Amino acid sequence: MTAILQAQHIAVRGVVQGVGFRPFIYRLAQENALAGWVRNTSWGVEIEIEGTPEALTRFAMDLRAETPPLAHIESVAIEETPVNGHPRFEILHSEPQAGVYQLVSPDMATCPDCLREILDPDDRRYRYPFTNCTNCGPRFTIIADVPYDRPQTTMRSFAMCPDCQREYDDPLDRRFHAQPNACPVCGPQVTLRDAEGRAIAADDPLQAAANLLHQGHILAVKGLGGYQLACDATNAEAVARLRQRKHRPHKPFAVMLPDLAAVEAHAVVGEAERQLLTSPAAPIVLLPWREDSSITPEVAAPHVAAPHVAVNSRYLGVMLPYTPLHHLLLRDVGGPLIMTSGNLSEEPIARDNDEAQRRLRGIADYFLTHNRDIYSRYDDSVWMVIAGGPQPVRRARGYAPFPVRLPFEGRPTLACGPELKNTFCLTRDNYAFLSQHIGDMENLETLQHYEETIQIYQRMFRIEPEIVAVDMHPDYMSTRYGVQRDGQVMRVQHHHAHLAACLADAEGASVEEPVIGVILDGTGYGLDGHIWGGEFLIGDGRGFQRAAHLEYLPLPGGEGAIRKPYRIAVAYLRALLGQDAPLPPTLRHLPEAEQQIIQRMVEQGVNTPQTSSAGRLFDAVSALIGVCQETSYEAQAAIELEMLATGDEIEGQPYPYAWELADPAQTWGEIETRLAHSHVLRLRPLLAALLDDLRAGVSAAHMARRFHLTVAEMIADGCERLRAETGIQQVALSGGCFQNRLLLALALPRLRARDFQVFTHRQVPCNDGGVALGQAVIAHFVGAHYRAIGAEPCV
Repeated sequence: MTAILQAQHIAVRGVVQGVGFRPFIYRLAQENALAGWVRNTSWGVEIEIEGTPEALTRFAMDLRAETPPLAHIESVAIEETPVNGHPRFEILHSEPQAGVYQLVSPDMATCPDCLREILDPDDRRYRYPFTNCTNCGPRFTIIADVPYDRPQTTMRSFAMCPDCQREYDDPLDRRFHAQPNACPVCGPQVTLRDAEGRAIAADDPLQAAANLLHQGHILAVKGLGGYQLACDATNAEAVARLRQRKHRPHKPFAVMLPDLAAVEAHAVVGEAERQLLTSPAAPIVLLPWREDSSITPEVAAPHVAAPHVAVNSRYLGVMLPYTPLHHLLLRDVGGPLIMTSGNLSEEPIARDNDEAQRRLRGIADYFLTHNRDIYSRYDDSVWMVIAGGPQPVRRARGYAPFPVRLPFEGRPTLACGPELKNTFCLTRDNYAFLSQHIGDMENLETLQHYEETIQIYQRMFRIEPEIVAVDMHPDYMSTRYGVQRDGQVMRVQHHHAHLAACLADAEGASVEEPVIGVILDGTGYGLDGHIWGGEFLIGDGRGFQRAAHLEYLPLPGGEGAIRKPYRIAVAYLRALLGQDAPLPPTLRHLPEAEQQIIQRMVEQGVNTPQTSSAGRLFDAVSALIGVCQETSYEAQAAIELEMLATGDEIEGQPYPYAWELADPAQTWGEIETRLAHSHVLRLRPLLAALLDDLRAGVSAAHMARRFHLTVAEMIADGCERLRAETGIQQVALSGGCFQNRLLLALALPRLRARDFQVFTHRQVPCNDGGVALGQAVIAHFVGAHYRAIGAEPCV
């Protein structure tokens, strides 16, 4: 009896190109005796199949259940179609379509199969540093456009040899249509060069590079998304030289180790950290270090350029090799390597060979380079596991450009992001494409990188923004860029954007239900023109009320004071305790002339903006108790204060503080007014008690611990006060201060013990790296409101 045949047309959207999806479909069709075809399109993967109803049902089930490891299915649409009598199942050529886009896979770490090949002396890819397959290797950093085919990548100049072509053409081979497929015969090659760019003859450039690292030299190494700077992490002199040349005297370096066993010899690795380290994204993970480690971070004398890996830190930033080149280099070296971004501090990572030779000359002694071009610059991602679970600190390689799924569909939007830790966000349909980490928008090189990357994302995802969201601060480079763009410009308050980003990111949260948003960070332009940063908001994606905040205090010299926390400490003491209050011993070393300058600035308000910043409060306390009085990188004073506090296990009691009612609560956007007045948190009792402890000889570690307890208690206490007035039970925590492990570990149980539901970040950073996502969410809701009334959403 002839079997009854049925036919289906299937459209699959998601990350389904460049990840072995078509050969996976081919194998499923073969296993189920189905005929038809599969092909890539500009929007995803299209399938036509026909066979028995039972076979079609099994195919549909296996399609989702057995997805390739790097694929991510967003949607599957199945329609019944007429039977066409296909003789077999085949893979068709890609079908480009104008104006249509698809999701693109981030770059992924070397898979176990490829690693086995490069370590096998009998394999034709033995020690070949560009080995990859459909389960691993470069993706977004080499793609110029979609569909994802070899002519659209930087591999187009490498013609495959017969062996590679055979793999590429075989649907049952794991390298079927692996666009970067190559081997030593036909693919990219590594070259070792000196500081002048001259090639160095070597039978094995990787082994020669390893020898140079053993000798204490600094190498510029071309990675996936740009150049990295490498040196022996156990060589204090080499690390000190790298710090001096890179202008990075104190900020911790990341370390690359050959395998998980090596990581566990130097750091404490929990299960969540282990999963991050060994995931296909292979980020840097911040781990508690072991005291017996040969790369143990050591405590440096104050303000001295320390030669060690992570000065005054209890954590190491650790990553595993994620390309064959890194695997081979680490094995040849046989020990840990510093592996840090190839740039001068605050500049973008170097990408092209000529650019690296020019920009890194004077930093690197030698260059380990190659001839596969990089299309898009990408730094390494950084993650940490804290009280709320794993959270990104920097979202880049391995994660971007995978989108955040939005609970709405809006008009195409460009959110330009903040000034520091910049990312931008482009939205289309219900996807938010948050860019990789761009960096601090403080120089023209970073602005150029920013503009180039926006162009790449717009082209890749076919987005022409109709709305442009920018920060309210008029002088940010990102704001000035945004207001010059075509489109409806919206100015979004910085801390509201933090709140909206957390609600869009956190599991179980809604962007349309008001919560208590506790937003603690360093700087954000406020509705009143002051610098905000210690904020309790009532709001969601539609708008907010400023429900409470730290009291305003003077910031002498504005942003310049951030590099000199002792100035903030003196200014806070003068403002809160009076001009005649004696300075504590920790600040008496300051020249009398400088003390008088600070005092006059505070009295007269000259170049002294007012700030409610929680970040600046951490800075002031750090300087006041003698932990860190001058900084060389962002948040150094607060980080060192946290490290010191983490070492004191005595809980103690919080320092005192006081609440009082203030002016009517400021409101922005379309949000129900819930509060008639805002609350101000007064800090005089706190600083007076700290001074009492200083005079009593209490240890700096204990004072640091009590201060963290105080801030955690302020958070819980403030939320409880606002719940009593509003009835809101949900709290969202965002802002860079919540990267502080100790603060979050103290605040979360206090909030939960009071029966609050707490939302924290999980896909995007709580620091300014997540702000652009919040800007995009707010632009959707507020833009819709203003369109309805025919007004321009500009504040």
